Amino acid sequence: MNGLKTQEIGSLKKPDWFVRYLKNPRISREEKERARDDLAFINIKMFEHIGLDFVYDGEARRIEMYEYPIRRIRGFKFAGRVRSFDNKYYRKARCVSELEYRGNYHRDEFLFVKKYARKQPKIPVTGPYTLVDWSYNEYYKSKEDFLFEMSRKIIRPLLKDLEELGAEVIQIDEPAATTHPDEVPLFVEAFNEAVRGVNSKINVHICYSGDEYKSLFPHIAEMKASLFALEFANRDTPELGISDEKRRGYKALKLFREYNIKKEIGLGVIDVHTDFIEPPELIRDRILFAVKVIGDPELIYVNPDCGLRTRRREVAFKKLENMIKGVELARKQLL
Repeated sequence: MNGLKTQEIGSLKKPDWFVRYLKNPRISREEKERARDDLAFINIKMFEHIGLDFVYDGEARRIEMYEYPIRRIRGFKFAGRVRSFDNKYYRKARCVSELEYRGNYHRDEFLFVKKYARKQPKIPVTGPYTLVDWSYNEYYKSKEDFLFEMSRKIIRPLLKDLEELGAEVIQIDEPAATTHPDEVPLFVEAFNEAVRGVNSKINVHICYSGDEYKSLFPHIAEMKASLFALEFANRDTPELGISDEKRRGYKALKLFREYNIKKEIGLGVIDVHTDFIEPPELIRDRILFAVKVIGDPELIYVNPDCGLRTRRREVAFKKLENMIKGVELARKQLL
């Protein structure tokens, strides 16, 4: 069967040797850039060795998903550090002038992955709603004005530039999408503005929702996205089985059936907030439950809930290895 393709979501933890190397003031910028290349290559090959169908470089060149793009967009000044999750922090910025696109800030990293990956590259891009929601607005009259300027003047040109370089699959990360449920229609409209005229396959990744993604419906039926990568494992039980009780973390899948939305689902089967190594049988049952609800395994892609940067690398790779084994078990049962 051709269904149940596998992917990572984005980030991996940077190894200690790499962090120490970058902090060493005696090492030149050129040597540090070569170290980034080395880490990117290692991550790509580890993903491919594990057996993922879609790969990236573990975001080896990015500080994190917010600060990296904000640094490269004209119109921002950094304010201070705020906490995101798992004791991770990012530098929050103020928008103090009109936004200006300064060029494709993912160009070099994408070209590197395209050159060395033997599997299908997938590039993650932080979406307009998250960049705006996580920033202070001190220039635009409203959040809506700020958001649509970000969609039209920054993200859309970025996506088109990536497409021109050969990016066939682009994942737009929107962890802030459900943090303000009343703004979901605005999020959808701004998303569609950002991808207007882009012909690459567009995926969207939306992190954990306090209302179990209910606020997204029915609005996401209008989104110009092919695949929705969502977080489920974080709320699920570790017990085997495909009953509603055992797989209660996956009940939001029924919303797609209820609203008759036939989109591809990036099924989160790995909890990125714990070192618990999910056994292949548990991953198998999570997949089989999803197939039971959605009905068509061709619509299901299998991935972790989110990026794995909060987990030690050995834990992250073991989780992914078991994910692949779980997919193989599910495929055998579905034949």
